[in-house]
This record gives sequence, C-alpha cells and structure tokens, in this order.
Amino acid sequence: MNYKSDSPEGYIEQLPPERQEVISKIRDTILSNLPSGFHEQINYGMLGYVVPHSIYPDGYHCDPKLPLPFINLASQKNFIALYHSGIYANPELYDWFVNEYPKHCKRKLDMGKSCIRFKSMTHIPYELIATLCQKMTVTDWIQLYEKNTRPKK
Repeated sequence: MNYKSDSPEGYIEQLPPERQEVISKIRDTILSNLPSGFHEQINYGMLGYVVPHSIYPDGYHCDPKLPLPFINLASQKNFIALYHSGIYANPELYDWFVNEYPKHCKRKLDMGKSCIRFKSMTHIPYELIATLCQKMTVTDWIQLYEKNTRPKK
C-alpha cells in the first residue's frame, strides 16, 4: 500500500484501525530496543530506522542524499512487512532468526532476503523482534554495510 506522510504518526493514522494497533506495537518494540544512534523517519514511504548523515555522512550508496537504511516497517496490501538490512547482509544473523522464529511463533515463517511478512495480525513475535533489534549497533551496521558494499582490494 502507498501511504503519503511526513511523520511516523501521520503514516500510522492513515492505516486501517486493526493495522494501526499492530504497526504501533511493532514500532514501540523497535524504538524500545534499537541501540542508540539510529533515527526514526519516513523512508521509502514507510517507517524507517536509519543511520543519519550526522553519524554516517556517506549515506546510502544507491543515493548518497539518503541516510543509510537499516530497518523499515510497512503496511502492505496483504501483510505487514518488517525489512531488516542486517538479516540480508549477515548470514549468521539470518540463520539465528530463522532458527529462533519457531520458538516464538507457531505460524510458518514467510520471509525473503530481508523482508519478514506477517499475514496474521495476531501472530507477531514481538519478543523476537525486540531481540533482533538489539543484535546490531550503529557501528556494527556501518562496518557490515561497508564490508559488503566497498570494492574488494
């Protein structure tokens, strides 16, 4: 779904009521558990948690005017999507998440390379999302990002 907003609160206000509650709870989980340094903003038309230019002036390699993205949260047509760049960039973190998921949720994991899709609004593993948010600091993310995007010497 395409929502236009300049603020996280404005984004959430546009959602259907049943989505507002779930997105708000995931947002609160992220904000309560994300290490310091990440900044919340609207990013790519969804809630974004980024490394601001004040910390990482180079920005995102695809568009250096944008801050370095880390996590995005969106209400899509048929699911809620949590995009986590660290899972995409770090195979060990990906494996950890895939192995932990069944311990927190009885629903089958529906996941792409960085996108975790929640089709049921009543089966969201908030505790697992909290732990996932705690796994990588801003410094960890920048180092991993640079390792994966800088030319190999």
